[in-house]
Amino acid sequence: MMFDAASSLQAPSRNEMMSALPEYPFPRLAALLSDVTPLANVAPSILTIGEPQNNPPSLLTDMLAASAPAAWAKYPPTAGTPEFRAAAAGWLSRRFNLPDGFVPADKAVLPVCGTREALYQLPQLVVPKTKAGGRPVVLIPNPFYAVYLGAALMAGAEPVMLDGTKETGFLPDLDSVSEEVWERTALFYLCTPANPQGAVASLDYLKRALTLARRHGFTLVMDECYGELWHNVAPAGGMDAARELGGENPLSNLICFHSLSKRSSAAGLRSGFMAGDPALIAGFTRLRAYSLAGMPLPVLAASAALWSDDAHVAINRAYYRANVDVAEAILAGKLGYYRPDAGFFLWLDVTGVAANGEEATKRLWREGAIKVLPGAYLTQPHEDGYNPGDRYIRVALVHDADNVARSMERLARILS
Repeated sequence: MMFDAASSLQAPSRNEMMSALPEYPFPRLAALLSDVTPLANVAPSILTIGEPQNNPPSLLTDMLAASAPAAWAKYPPTAGTPEFRAAAAGWLSRRFNLPDGFVPADKAVLPVCGTREALYQLPQLVVPKTKAGGRPVVLIPNPFYAVYLGAALMAGAEPVMLDGTKETGFLPDLDSVSEEVWERTALFYLCTPANPQGAVASLDYLKRALTLARRHGFTLVMDECYGELWHNVAPAGGMDAARELGGENPLSNLICFHSLSKRSSAAGLRSGFMAGDPALIAGFTRLRAYSLAGMPLPVLAASAALWSDDAHVAINRAYYRANVDVAEAILAGKLGYYRPDAGFFLWLDVTGVAANGEEATKRLWREGAIKVLPGAYLTQPHEDGYNPGDRYIRVALVHDADNVARSMERLARILS
């Protein structure tokens, strides 16, 4: 009997959860604008992604250049170096006014190659097969960072979206969560300062969230990557809540994420850290040993230097504050403009000037060569089809103030 290779071919199996993943925002944007010709004779303004356009401090390049060639040949330890962990713990102590030893550098800090990979992988550690007799829940702010949703789905959890709207102060409404859902919750992603709304959670809010985590046995994940780009007052963070609540293990149930991407304009360095509950840090270190070789030694050294220096951060903060000042002078009273507490995003309401954020996005590209992101690409719709982000566009103020001024003037004119 002759073997027919062609007829016996079968497609490779796939994880069925892949079908539940929505399209990532930026491929969706490319498809939306694929047949739209931007305004000619005007330099395009790309305001879609939160990628810093100002240079990182010379400290970074100096440290990398000074690295011994042999350092690039070594496999770095998963847990990083004592110098990195000490620098990160030292920065946390300065930034959040923590008592000595509050964050033990050897037990409560772990470097990550950009917070994105660790935010994605953490559910593999903290999401069990079942919780409270049902499918575990991961709470996600809506709008959200796409990684949160992907991580929850691929871990087999039920994502529960918590709308952050104008009515809720652009933060998740903790009162909207039922007791049954709290009991099934395994992880709560909380981004503050919020992306894209720029809202900052109060210390009381954070204390309540951490208290709920301890009462119901879930992990509170604080994504605080915009926490150094404040405009008036330094925002409270998860470490503030832990300090205030105290207890035998004040870091219990808490993991905080911080990054050099925005703080030091070093997105390409892929350097951040997670800090919090020593038991969770130990478990994640063990898990991570299977999936990642670790951060290169020269990058660890350069990162430690950046976490030890606060002067360049003040310069960076002033850069973004100037951008927001310029945008405010042009957009105040228009498109639902409000001044964000922190960060460099504007969350503009196009109600009355466009059918939705997608239409506004196409108009801005066609009539002004301005590329923004529709708000609906950052939010999940409700079961009835209503999408709380549909009326918004996200605008990233990452270019210098002169470029921001020109872009905002065109944007205001087109959407007037």
